[in-house]
Amino acid sequence: MKQFIKRLLLGLFEKINLVHLIYLLNEKQAKRNIQLSITDLGATFYPEAVVSNSLDKSRIVVGKGTHIRGMLNIFKYGGRIVIGENCYIGDHTRIWSGESITIGNFVQISHNVNIMDTNAHELEAIERAERWMDLVHNGHWADKGNVHTAPIIIDDYAWISLNAVILKGVTIGKGAIVAAGAVVTKNVEPFTMVAGNPASFIKTLPQQ
Repeated sequence: MKQFIKRLLLGLFEKINLVHLIYLLNEKQAKRNIQLSITDLGATFYPEAVVSNSLDKSRIVVGKGTHIRGMLNIFKYGGRIVIGENCYIGDHTRIWSGESITIGNFVQISHNVNIMDTNAHELEAIERAERWMDLVHNGHWADKGNVHTAPIIIDDYAWISLNAVILKGVTIGKGAIVAAGAVVTKNVEPFTMVAGNPASFIKTLPQQ
């Protein structure tokens, strides 16, 4: 009986070690794939981080001291993401670029935030349906067609709280705060707080 239990325990340990080894190998491969897809100037990418970039690695630049837990995505038809130094991108946050997203230094972006510089689809219904079917059958578009895009800029020291949405063409000023759940469709002035859907001015913040 003792021998049977010993063999059983050894078998379980071997299986556990094998699962752990597979996890470590997958994690190592994921990190290698990320490094092939970005220009890394000294950032930290956590296991939950995802990078999608079928274009050249210069399309995504991440600065020293920045911590990435979310997703960075470059559309096949174009896009560029530049993130400065000492920033934080929370888990399940998604940054989608079809044109240009520039994030300054010391920017804090919480979890479940969506930042998109593109409409992603056309406004005209029939065209949108046809292009969707083309995407399903042939993969992502190399030509953006009539999809509207516009650059996004998030300046130094800004804080984007959880579940916020930042839409195309928006500039968020230095030291600004976007409150939880806000949907930002217009520029946010430096050192101000906005909240709501659509986001609107709440108050002026102290400048230090």
